[in-house]
Amino acid sequence: MNSNKKTAIIVGVLFITATATYMLGSGFLEPILKAPDYLINVSANENQVLIGMLLELVNHVAVVCIPFMIFPIFKKHNKALALGYVVFRIIESVTLIVGSIGLLSLLTLSQEFIKAGAPDASYFLTLGTLLLAARDWTILLGVNIVFPLGALIFNYLLYKSKLIPRWLSGWGLIGATLLLARAARLLAIFGFNQFVLLTLPIWVQEMVFAVWLIVKGFNSSAIASESAQTDLNEV
Repeated sequence: MNSNKKTAIIVGVLFITATATYMLGSGFLEPILKAPDYLINVSANENQVLIGMLLELVNHVAVVCIPFMIFPIFKKHNKALALGYVVFRIIESVTLIVGSIGLLSLLTLSQEFIKAGAPDASYFLTLGTLLLAARDWTILLGVNIVFPLGALIFNYLLYKSKLIPRWLSGWGLIGATLLLARAARLLAIFGFNQFVLLTLPIWVQEMVFAVWLIVKGFNSSAIASESAQTDLNEV
């Protein structure tokens, strides 16, 4: 197995890991954080909160590993954009890490809320609201803005380099654009259902892309062609 095939498999596994851990982490956390009595539930479900946080952290690590794994291949096609992709994914990961670690502060607040017997519930509720708002903003910035911008660069590089079929990278370009539209609320007419309509395409595309890499890998002829062109330019 050559190095490019190994890279393709690793990148594919990282994409699946990132998506799976994000969804599992959200599954653990959202029912607790969205409940009206979350200040009680967070402390009462401490293990569940910590597991959800750890799953999110695994997601963030997987996210930041992807661009570094694929950079040696991308830089042969466009080094500037390849670096841009690395930067966007680092920003995305760091932003989400801040939001995930913020859960520890919410856990501490919940524990103090229960210990104090809620003598001044408004004080705790205000702090809790601020912590949840900070987490929501990190998700908005990381998942709905920085991620699709990175995805646009990523799929543009894939489209131009022909490392995968263009229908697949084109699908990614459309999916990333739709996610940006959701973040900008340009398609608010979809109401509540806009989350599924505008987020699902890029998520499904990434899973199809991941499986494609694991099974078939990158287009070896595209890599060979660009390597030959690079060698000529260096002569």
